[in-house]
Amino acid sequence: MKQVVITGAGTINAMGHSVPETLRSMREGQCHIGQLDIRDVDRLDIQIGGQVRGFDAEGRFNRQQISLYDRFTQFTLVAAREAITQSGLEFSGELAAKSGVVLGTAGGGVSTWDDNYRLVYEERKSRVHPFVVPKLMNNAAASHVSMEWNLKGPSFTVATACASSNHAMAQAFAMVQSGVSLAMITGGSESMLCFGGVKAWEGLRVMSHDACRPFSANRNGMVQGEGAGIFVFEEFNHAKSRGADILAEVVGMGMSSDAADIVMPSKQGAARAISQALKNSRLDRDEIGYINAHGTGTVANDKTECAAVADVFGPHADQLMISSTKSMHGHLIGGTGAIELLACIMALREGVIAPTVGYEEPDPECALDVVPNEARDAKVNVTLSNAFAFGGMNAVLALRKV
Repeated sequence: MKQVVITGAGTINAMGHSVPETLRSMREGQCHIGQLDIRDVDRLDIQIGGQVRGFDAEGRFNRQQISLYDRFTQFTLVAAREAITQSGLEFSGELAAKSGVVLGTAGGGVSTWDDNYRLVYEERKSRVHPFVVPKLMNNAAASHVSMEWNLKGPSFTVATACASSNHAMAQAFAMVQSGVSLAMITGGSESMLCFGGVKAWEGLRVMSHDACRPFSANRNGMVQGEGAGIFVFEEFNHAKSRGADILAEVVGMGMSSDAADIVMPSKQGAARAISQALKNSRLDRDEIGYINAHGTGTVANDKTECAAVADVFGPHADQLMISSTKSMHGHLIGGTGAIELLACIMALREGVIAPTVGYEEPDPECALDVVPNEARDAKVNVTLSNAFAFGGMNAVLALRKV
């Protein structure tokens, strides 16, 4: 089996329009959740989110491109440009044929759906733009990445709700590890912060009106975010031969299904995914130093995740650091795991653990070291990144310092 390494990273999210900006916000524990600036916000009960501010689509794409790119695709392409530029790869010949794209998203072109439903039902228009379907389809972002960079290998989109990015990255890892691909562009994106997107989530009654406070006893729900995180996964010898700067090694993954309930999480399902990631990576429990938690800020999710970690790690759970960066950037649903992988890379490369901000009161059911409110300097060699989704879909990635 091949070794798989990360040679490029890119992002745009509420914390920053690049990886350096995002990591700076993580190090400083800056919360970028605030009042939403969207159409008809006054008709929403939930009016906060991790919104990407100051994004100028016209300055990045031409008019024809904008007619084809939903906001989630625009975010994907911006992040992919940063990641691929950092990697230094140029896709032609055999490399192009053996490189592809696997991305995660839960909603795809939600903004396009919202805009066109408004045109048809509210404004009573009889026609919509001819590119509505290719603009809103979930595979649009993956398709446009493959076309822009000449990626001719396996390319597809994974949709497993809040675990979409982690599932996508797990598939990319497996393809490079098995030798099917030399390099894969992977990660995920989401942009649900429009009237219809937020209104739908309001119906679930899992949203907070004021803040995301993972693991805090007074937490009262999740907060949505938007953006994209994109990575270049590459075969180690290929990366080494060209002198690439290796950000981290992807050493394994675990995936499981709760097979229990469409919305309520299962401790057993989460524990199986974590255990499988350890087994797949050939790691001992005590080698893990930091876990980037799913940590949504809902009562059920946080206590279930902490119980799963405690079950898998036993006494070592007390030595682990675990934090949720959703407290700073919000929950990007299908794109969230990709943003959170940046916190794992920062822990490995810089020895800085991103904090769980907004933490106010200890919860006996979340009695782990949740790195409250301030980042921490700590030497870490191996990290896990958890993602647990509605529908009982679980995916965990393991990264090691290089």
